[in-house]
Amino acid sequence: MTVFLVLGFVGLALVLVSLLVGDHLEAAFGGAFNALEGDVFSTAVIGGFVSAFGFGAAAADGGGLPTPLALVIGGASGVVVGWFAWWLTRLVKDGPSDGTVSISDTVGQVGKVLRAIPGGDSYGVVRVSVGGHVMQCNASSLLAIEAGAEVSITGVLSPTAVTVAPVWNPQS
Repeated sequence: MTVFLVLGFVGLALVLVSLLVGDHLEAAFGGAFNALEGDVFSTAVIGGFVSAFGFGAAAADGGGLPTPLALVIGGASGVVVGWFAWWLTRLVKDGPSDGTVSISDTVGQVGKVLRAIPGGDSYGVVRVSVGGHVMQCNASSLLAIEAGAEVSITGVLSPTAVTVAPVWNPQS
């Protein structure tokens, strides 16, 4: 049982090292693990397998089962946890990521005027939040808009400038 517990803790240590150090561990060994590249042989999967194998076999051995049966239960536990670690690793690696926010993403958003917009061909400055990213843009409007007013972004003039219209506020 002690050997199984030691294997369980070694597997947990490997998982912890893979979480804290990640890809830097492979770089430290000069790419010696390149033959094992891929998600199936990642340190998270191997660590998950070893820890589940050790703890599963220790639980079965502690329950009074014969050693061969404890090994089978440990192996099955390791396969299940290893598969789950592989699945989670794949899910994280293949998951979508937010792209870079561009000025075209501001169209249709509501912003706040920071520097008054005189109207016509002159520019003011607005601040708008897109997907948690705050952007400041030069803004042009047909009508004059005071600083502090809310505006709707209606179009893009250039990579740094937008057209805006005042947001209707029934209280004013």
